[in-house]
Amino acid sequence: MLDIGKIKLGKIIQVDNQPFMVTRAEHHKVARGGAVLKTKLKNLINGAVLDKTFQGNDKAEEADIEKKKVNYLYKDDERAYFMDNDSYEQFEIEIEALNNKEKFLKEGIDVDVLYFQGRAVTMELPIKMEFEVTSSPPGVKGNSAGNVTKQVEIETGINVNAPMFIEKGDIIRVNTDTGEYVERA
Repeated sequence: MLDIGKIKLGKIIQVDNQPFMVTRAEHHKVARGGAVLKTKLKNLINGAVLDKTFQGNDKAEEADIEKKKVNYLYKDDERAYFMDNDSYEQFEIEIEALNNKEKFLKEGIDVDVLYFQGRAVTMELPIKMEFEVTSSPPGVKGNSAGNVTKQVEIETGINVNAPMFIEKGDIIRVNTDTGEYVERA
């Protein structure tokens, strides 16, 4: 059991037999009152968001999460398909449970999948990943004062704001949490 001092950002706790990740945690101390922890929790199974307040000596149960390296195979409109690197067993995860990270999936990459009670519930990507630029509009001459960017398309089909010097065929690093350009690889 976790007391309110140990419930921090990124921690996975169990509420009503469901795994929730702490996405915001703010401690408040009221004069003559006890400490209060206001949290925003995201359900790892269905993506629902829950606001929960913990009082002074409330406790939360830490979710029993197992993390495994798996290989991404492919996706369709509703599911993404993976293969366990140890047993070669194939399984699927609903696209909605991937928290909008499916747009960074490339065939054949290894990702971490989180299991709750033996069931794959979501996945984690590396913070930075490399992608090839498949489409890049030409930079406009003379438009280079300041921090000027343009929309380039990467190999997974999404658009990323990148500096004007990025061209088709370049390999760039993208932050998978924010979807922002980091650097040229």
